Amino acid sequence: MTSLAVLAGFFLASGMAASSGAIFRPGPWYYQELRKPPWTPPPWLFAPAWTVLYITMSVAAWLVWREGGVTGMAGIALAVFLGHLVLNAIWSWLFFGRERPDLAFLELILLWSGVLACVLLFWSVRPVAGAIMLPYLAWVTFAGALNLRIWQLNPRSRGRGSGAGRAG
Repeated sequence: MTSLAVLAGFFLASGMAASSGAIFRPGPWYYQELRKPPWTPPPWLFAPAWTVLYITMSVAAWLVWREGGVTGMAGIALAVFLGHLVLNAIWSWLFFGRERPDLAFLELILLWSGVLACVLLFWSVRPVAGAIMLPYLAWVTFAGALNLRIWQLNPRSRGRGSGAGRAG
């Protein structure tokens, strides 16, 4: 398999995780009504920030693949990476689709752990790949603090159904 095809595959996998954010995105029916801390970023910032993060995490995974393929520590690192993408996708569904900041925060703890595992495993295979993942870890850390504060400010936000029909 060519190197560019593998890179495209990592972009595709990250894009699939990102699609959850596109399907279950903030809307006036829910997110705008939530009480949020004053340090909440403006809504327009999220899409470009996540775009950059998905691109950089795909490049980091590709660098790990180039260093070790899919065997040994590189294979473990890439399996963890793909698993963490599933957790990444679930968060948007929980927070926006199910309107459950409480469950989203608990899931985000798992996501954060997955990102940290990726950083450490990537670093052990190719240090620059681990370093490339550090802004993502920082963003997920910030997102966790924001998610927790939104949950605290909206303790009765326990979901209003599946969010079906309202994700657009």
